[in-house]
Amino acid sequence: MKLPRQFFKPLAIGAPAPYRELPVRLERMIHFVPPHLEKMRAKVPDIAKQVDVVLGNLEDAIPSDAKEAARRGFIEMAKATDFGSTGLWTRINCLNSPWVLDDIVEIVSEIGNKLDVIMLPKVEGAWDIHYLDQLLAQLEARHSIGKPILIHAILETAEGVKNVEEIASASPRMHGMSLGPADLAASRAMKTTRVGGGHPDYKVLADPDGDKPRVGYQQDLWHYTVGKMVDACAANGIKPFYGPFGDFADLAACESQFRNAFLQGCVGAWSLHPTQIEIAKRVFSPDPGEVAFALKILEAMPDGAGAVMIDGKMQDDATWKQAKVIVDLARIVAAKDPEMGKAYGL
Repeated sequence: MKLPRQFFKPLAIGAPAPYRELPVRLERMIHFVPPHLEKMRAKVPDIAKQVDVVLGNLEDAIPSDAKEAARRGFIEMAKATDFGSTGLWTRINCLNSPWVLDDIVEIVSEIGNKLDVIMLPKVEGAWDIHYLDQLLAQLEARHSIGKPILIHAILETAEGVKNVEEIASASPRMHGMSLGPADLAASRAMKTTRVGGGHPDYKVLADPDGDKPRVGYQQDLWHYTVGKMVDACAANGIKPFYGPFGDFADLAACESQFRNAFLQGCVGAWSLHPTQIEIAKRVFSPDPGEVAFALKILEAMPDGAGAVMIDGKMQDDATWKQAKVIVDLARIVAAKDPEMGKAYGL
């Protein structure tokens, strides 16, 4: 175990010093782009203006014979695009794949100074983070990268969920985590082929009421895992995200799943289709009414001490903290989205 005073030291001579606090970035949606397709790369400059994060996907959904084309396409896309305040991420192949080493080495060597985050799939434990952490430091030093590239872990195996706390605290490079429901379902031998969302057979029944038909209430398959991930992230000062929602046609269910994750503490979700961008933007931005009420609390309790009555409800230091979370997020949203800024009165 590293001593605390060693934790924030670079892992290679000449590598940039790790962040002590994560950069403040708005990341309501991580928008996936398949970079082996030229027609999709051509849309990136416009997409970058609409989303908070553009991610070049190299792993699942990229055919084996297109892996190298996807890597080169991502590098080309990154070089050709001015992303402005939009984050640039990539999801590399998993660590036991034949493509991952070239993914890391080529991408860092060619666009390391533009890349914000590497998303690492199928993370099983802290050892996976330690490997990538050391390798990134060596490459950053070799190529004179000016800022540390962060790591985002995907929880998509039972082993990863078991070790979630150790993963969250494995490195100062840790940016956050995303739930990967499809691979996790397979790892757990869950009986579902859905990518995120609920299942009609996962429900509880209302109590019997005479001869009336008993009503069934569909439950959330992912509630426990999201809660466990959020706790691990919050305790370590990193960001939790909901992952993919696979049914592009069911926008109502997508919004419901994203909202559940938002209420539990997630800061964003993946958008796999353009229709999901606006859903994520709406869901992961605080409601203007909630912001207005939160501002009332902060104005009535500037230092967070004591207790006051607002609109017939008692507010104290605990609700002051909740209000501050909402207002702080609203200010970050307003800085990127002027229309939301007007709605918030900020």
